[in-house]
Amino acid sequence: MPRPHKPRRVGAVPKCSVFKPAGIPLGRGGFIELRIDELEALNLADMRGMYHEQAAEALGISRPTFTRLLAEARKKVATAIIEARPLRIEGGNIEICGMRRFLCLACKYEFDEPFGTGRPQECPQCNEDQLQRTDTGRHRHGGGRGRRE
Repeated sequence: MPRPHKPRRVGAVPKCSVFKPAGIPLGRGGFIELRIDELEALNLADMRGMYHEQAAEALGISRPTFTRLLAEARKKVATAIIEARPLRIEGGNIEICGMRRFLCLACKYEFDEPFGTGRPQECPQCNEDQLQRTDTGRHRHGGGRGRRE
């Protein structure tokens, strides 16, 4: 019997749960299902530019598991785009862990980082290292623990 999956730590649930190609009826071709933890893997690696080791730590999983999760997420998104199929984002064994907010003192860019990722080394906008934490709460927030399937 396989070992149970550990819940993956994510910053938040997505604001939108369905994306569909313009001009294509919703029922055509069926949905591609993207789990919330797969979306978080895309966010950490592709949007935030984290190395796989950092991103795996943020999700609370091993680096090889993160790499497999990211590859599956990329395949699903590519399939949805190439085959013009709708993408539904839901499910997965997740734990919502909240975000921390930082301000770059050099360019005034504000950005969020999930708990558990360590202090960012540089601004994602200008690559300067003059960062200040701006949120006042130093505890986990944003929904607490939650399990979604």
